[in-house]
Amino acid sequence: MKKCILILISVFTLSVQTKAQDGFEGILIAEGSDVNKLMEGYFAPAMEGFIYGMNNGWAHTAKVHKKLGFDLTIGLSASAIPSKREIFSLTGLSSISGASSAPTFAGANTTTDLTVTRELTIQDSSSPAFGQKQTVTAGLTMPGGIKDDLILNSIPAPIVQLNVGLPWKLEGMLRLLPKTDIGDDGGQINMLGLGLKKEITDWFGPMEKTPLHVSVLAAFTKMNVTYGIDDVNSGDLIINNAGAEFDLNAFTVQAIASLNFPIINVYGGFGFNSGSSSLNMNGSYQGNYNYSVNGQQYTETINLSTPDLSFNASGLSTTVGARLSLGFFKIFGSYTLQEYNTLNAGIAFSLR
Repeated sequence: MKKCILILISVFTLSVQTKAQDGFEGILIAEGSDVNKLMEGYFAPAMEGFIYGMNNGWAHTAKVHKKLGFDLTIGLSASAIPSKREIFSLTGLSSISGASSAPTFAGANTTTDLTVTRELTIQDSSSPAFGQKQTVTAGLTMPGGIKDDLILNSIPAPIVQLNVGLPWKLEGMLRLLPKTDIGDDGGQINMLGLGLKKEITDWFGPMEKTPLHVSVLAAFTKMNVTYGIDDVNSGDLIINNAGAEFDLNAFTVQAIASLNFPIINVYGGFGFNSGSSSLNMNGSYQGNYNYSVNGQQYTETINLSTPDLSFNASGLSTTVGARLSLGFFKIFGSYTLQEYNTLNAGIAFSLR
């Protein structure tokens, strides 16, 4: 399977060249709840990083456009992975042995060899253990992470956004990516982000005649990614007609203030970010497990169930930034303090 483990990164940023990692679907070989724990531990930094990244960069000034004024923003958010999220613990798993920890998606590019031990009732009628319970084993190799391929060890999230001035000192914000084919495995991506900013400077009386502007905003982003998983017809895991789907929902509310001067403005704000993401797998997966009877090796094949994984992230944020204005052309950058500290930078073409 090519690039399926990196698809969540590569489809959002063409500027980051990441190498393929194979094998996360092999986690299905584990038993029951261990599958969920391994998947969640491995993918959590990527999922959470996307949530924080997509909630970032909605505004680089508190001042709203005049009616029908607009700007087109092209930028990039990079959410830094906390060092403690580069590995995750393997302790407390009922069917896994061989190591006490492993890299996460955002960790080092080092695979971890594990052994899965389960107890199965043998269904193979040709086996002398037919109908009996047997202890069976299989190999599981946890994939390494992509830390070496990430710029600043951060999860990137590109931003293309249109802002339009509305009546009553409102400004509408749109992020849109129509359903688009990606890769060579039938994958698709689509995204919709909607936001609304309201300037409230006039609520503070004389302050309206100063360079200081104050706004509040709320924004929501929904993203969906689907991709195929290559068939595998040998080894411990057999795969047919398989695929995966990633869904993300992110929401932010923020209060923003900016000091706007002819060439430069500085801005900052406080906010609350939240979001959820999920990873669902479909298709046919079969595991091959080994056992012995009277010194003779046998293999038991069983159908494996797929997990429906969900991830959540939320917390307060504080942002500081600056923007340089060269006529209708703007250059901006900001830094947000939150669980995954986020750097945002880009350009905007603006007409008020």
